[in-house]
Parts: sequence; structure tokens; C-alpha cells
Amino acid sequence: MTWTLYGHKLTSRFLLGTAGYPSPEVLRQAVRASGAQVLTVGLKRTLAAAGDNGFVAAIRETLRETGGQLLPNTAGCRTAMEAIILAQMARELYDTPWIKLEVVGDEYTLQPDPWELVTAAEQLVKDGFQVFPYCTDDLVTCRRLLDAGCELLMPWGAPIGSGQGLLNPFALRTLRERLPGVPLIVDAGIGAPSHAAQAMELGFDGVLLNSAVAQAGDPIRMAAAFGQAIAAGRLGYEAGVMARQDMAVASTPVGGRPFLIA
Repeated sequence: MTWTLYGHKLTSRFLLGTAGYPSPEVLRQAVRASGAQVLTVGLKRTLAAAGDNGFVAAIRETLRETGGQLLPNTAGCRTAMEAIILAQMARELYDTPWIKLEVVGDEYTLQPDPWELVTAAEQLVKDGFQVFPYCTDDLVTCRRLLDAGCELLMPWGAPIGSGQGLLNPFALRTLRERLPGVPLIVDAGIGAPSHAAQAMELGFDGVLLNSAVAQAGDPIRMAAAFGQAIAAGRLGYEAGVMARQDMAVASTPVGGRPFLIA
């Protein structure tokens, strides 16, 4: 079943980061194995790498083959102004209004700064950007981002690159319940395919991750595993997961007379 991000119809609910892969060829094959149709790229990383060793070329080639979308990000920014300037550079370089907005407020946890994030989002929306805000699971902050003009939200599952999974399922479940109809994508902290499936079973619309694939022993097979886990989690959510019970409930009811099967 298709879903839509800023008017673009997608069939895959897997958004994949492109940093930290062993080689451009491994990245290319991992993307193909994942089925992901949205790839993120950090402009600061691209600029710092100068020649980039062929990674950007691999990203562009794979997107052409799959018909996917590029999602530049402002990773590494610490203020709203810095993020706004980097977003403008990304739009000129990659010719897309899409921007994954990251404004970090703490060096230890890499937690998003809610005030700088909202400030940057408001200005970028005014400038015609289609903003994908990386945020915490705080409901009030998420509402402020929606008020700023963001059409979707990307709350973290855990600190970036930690691989800890969903540290606060209650907060994520609350976002899903209180913000019906808003596309929600878990971004950051996912470490295993089971974490991604859990997010999808909560009713989230997609999962964005990078390190869990790039740092796996076999990134290509791990990308395939995540693609399948995300699809399975979504299917389970749509099918309706059974309600939890506080005690055992017999799966085979017993009543009436015993009977024999010949």
C-alpha cells in the first residue's frame, strides 16, 4: 500500500541513511536490498569529504535506478541560523525542497534543541522548504513543529547511533494517539530489525536509520532484514495486534461434552 510524503507517493516505508558504509558499492547494494525509496545525505559530510570517494555518485545512480527521493540533512548544526544556511546550500546543490532538519542541543546525547528547531522550521517553511524535523518524542514540541508548517514529524527512538531501540514506547504511542493523520517516522536509535518492527506495530508510518545497517557485519543482508521487518510490522499493525491481558486466557475454550476425533 502506498503512502505519501509531501505529495510524493512511496511504496517502501524504509528511509535509509548513507553515511559510514565500507564502500560505495556496498552502499549501492544495501539500498537495493532494503527497497528504500528515500535516502538521506549530510551536506556537511559531503563538503568535508571534498571528493567524497564516489559515495555521492553512488547515491545519485541508485536513486535514478529506483526512482527514489534524496533527503539532504543539516546534521552537525547547533543553531537555527546555521541550519537555515545549510538547508539553502543543500537546495541549490541537490535541487530539492526536501530537508531533514537537525539542530542538536547537547553534545553527549545529540538531543535536538526544541527552541532552535522550531525557529529554523518556521523560517524554512516560509522559504518554501518541505521540512522533515528530527525531534524528541515530546508532544508539545511536536505540536509546535506542526504549527510551524511541518507536515510530518521524525521523533527519535533513542540517541543517534546508540542502537538502543525504543526507549520510551509510551511517549511514542502517545504521539500516535494524539496526532492522528500526521505522518510519524521514527528516526535514530534503532539497532535491530525487531526495533523497527516494534515502531511500525505502534502505528508509525516509517522508520529512518543509518548506523544499524552501515555498521552491521553484513550491511547488505541487514538492509534486507530491516526492509522485511518494517513491512511485517506495518502489516501487523494494519491487521490489528491482539489486546494484552493481565493473566492467561486459554486459546482453546473448553465447554460442553468431550468428543473424539476418529
